[in-house]
Amino acid sequence: MSVWDLSLKKQLRHGAGPFTLEVAFRSAAQRLVLYGPSGAGKTQTLRMISGITQPDSGWVRVAGRALFDGAAGLNLSPQQRQVGYVFQDYALFPHLTVRQNIAFALRRGWRNPLRREPLPEADRWIEQFGLQDVAAQLPHQISGGQRQRTALARALVTRPTALLLDEPFAALDKALRHRLREELLELQMSLQLPLLLITHDEDDVDRLAQEVVHLDAGRVRGTSAVPSPKTMES
Repeated sequence: MSVWDLSLKKQLRHGAGPFTLEVAFRSAAQRLVLYGPSGAGKTQTLRMISGITQPDSGWVRVAGRALFDGAAGLNLSPQQRQVGYVFQDYALFPHLTVRQNIAFALRRGWRNPLRREPLPEADRWIEQFGLQDVAAQLPHQISGGQRQRTALARALVTRPTALLLDEPFAALDKALRHRLREELLELQMSLQLPLLLITHDEDDVDRLAQEVVHLDAGRVRGTSAVPSPKTMES
């Protein structure tokens, strides 16, 4: 069964002119990478999978579940899709602590979690990502790697059925990117959670991808399988 089954068409504005995104692919990969240059349409594809942007036509099916089907009039909300999303800039709330940011996804509506409110599910991921020492701090008070872990914990706290990541290592230095790739790989293999990551970094492809969809100018230019990553050295 395909984990990812997409056929998307969307007319967009790109710079001064129109940009037509037409992306279609199927993949059984648990770790799929959309790879291509800036402006290829990677982020827009991710936004349509998540439900942030609605395609003009087509469908989105993840792990056999239909999230969008233009012909059938189906368009689940982002919350109904149960897909975790980690934005490139992490999109953390600057006025909320690390713990509140993680717990925010558990809330309905816009009421912020209280700082000392019992939140066992959030505390589980704080411990998972080693954020105990910074849980009461604000995003501007923590490192880039800690912000990335906070955003990842917030995406996972609702127990999503799949995880989408928009160039999650782009703002980090080389050594930190390497370490966090290993952490993400170990996490995905442990949870067996379908993961779709977009990047233009070949190191992300080499370490994380099982299959790569090559995207350019709003079109799929081909797909390629990637050998399984070697087990991390102890």
